[in-house]
Amino acid sequence: MRATKTELLQLIKEKKWRSLKRSMKNFNALEAANLVEETHKANKIILFRLLSRQQAKGVFKILPHSEQEIIIQGLAENSQKLTRLLTDINPDDRTAFFEELPGDIAQRLIEKLSPEEQKITNQLLSYPKDSIGRMMTPEFVAIKDYFTVEEAFTHIRQHGKDSETLNVIYIIDSHWKLIDDITIKELILANPNDLVKNLINERFASLNALDDQETAISVFKNYDRVALPVLSEEGVLLGIVTFDDIMDVIEEESTEDFHKFGSIQNVSKNPLKERIFNLYKNRIVWLVLLVFMNIFSGAALENFEDVIQSFVALVFFLPLLIDSGGNAGSQSATLMIRYLALGQIQISDWYKLIGRELLVSFMLGITMAVSIAAVASFRAPEVIVVVCIAMVLNVMLGSIIGLLLPFIFTKLKIDAATASAPLVTSLADICGVLIYFSLASSLLEF
Repeated sequence: MRATKTELLQLIKEKKWRSLKRSMKNFNALEAANLVEETHKANKIILFRLLSRQQAKGVFKILPHSEQEIIIQGLAENSQKLTRLLTDINPDDRTAFFEELPGDIAQRLIEKLSPEEQKITNQLLSYPKDSIGRMMTPEFVAIKDYFTVEEAFTHIRQHGKDSETLNVIYIIDSHWKLIDDITIKELILANPNDLVKNLINERFASLNALDDQETAISVFKNYDRVALPVLSEEGVLLGIVTFDDIMDVIEEESTEDFHKFGSIQNVSKNPLKERIFNLYKNRIVWLVLLVFMNIFSGAALENFEDVIQSFVALVFFLPLLIDSGGNAGSQSATLMIRYLALGQIQISDWYKLIGRELLVSFMLGITMAVSIAAVASFRAPEVIVVVCIAMVLNVMLGSIIGLLLPFIFTKLKIDAATASAPLVTSLADICGVLIYFSLASSLLEF
């Protein structure tokens, strides 16, 4: 029977290390990682030290970076165990950990690795930040095209132990240029005496080490692979990227875009562990900027003070109208950002979408105008025409703002997610106030 967290902590308190180590063997990597993360700092180190070598490797990969740092600090006094952990971690996971550390600390840890592992780590860290080269691993199996299938399996048995994956085997020439890839299933089903070169079709998908990580997401999506080879500009096979690495990137990119869309920057993965001031700092900049933007709305209202005094009922519909324009704009921006991110539309497609967006937003505006007309017929029938026309125009203008901002930001080489909901809403609010009261001044013959 597996021990509970309370029972494990009691074993630590009683210093029953053998019993604790036996109990930890019953936890898989994810369960052990959750347990380490949930316990006090001193207990984290104890639990991690009692993990088997294979468990420690898996647990370290799953832990957040902040937790990884705690583990490394805790193991610093035991140089041998720290070196073993850093050596056991897959090169791509090790690189991801090192790149988040200050340079001097990362360098001290790298020096604990063997010369071969140091070379691999420094090579991966030499690629640009957020490039595919940073996330690839050099742990893969490659065979020559002149091998027979039987020779290929002999080679795989000899060199496949440390490979990140054996689902795909890569075929190279004498200069390590990639010729093709082949699944292990194809090799298993082939005749042992067949030559590998007779099994290839040279229709493989690959990644460039210098390309951005988002390119890898797109290629994985289009080719439905568990792993993809990473090549140099000359076509030399440098490493591979596996699907689990891509899932990590997708999570990071989605989180980053989500924060940008809400005008939030540099948010901690765990708000319970972040300092209050940092949470405040990460949100205040955009909020203050948007306050100054919304001053324009106030200035516009001041110019229509006489209209408001004559038709007080106009104020009743103001929040509803400007919110509707902002909401329509946020919807449009969300869709455009997603389409751009998935590559379903290009920057050059903006003019093709305007006509469609105008028609859709007009239909939305008409539908919402009918709803607001029903309310106005009871509340203030004298402003029905103004309110209905303003609703249609606000929804249409908000939608166009939401559509165009992501294209403008992308053209300026700024992340489209920066065209966030608060920014779209603020612009729609300013325009909505001007449209609403300009219509009122004109149509109510003020």
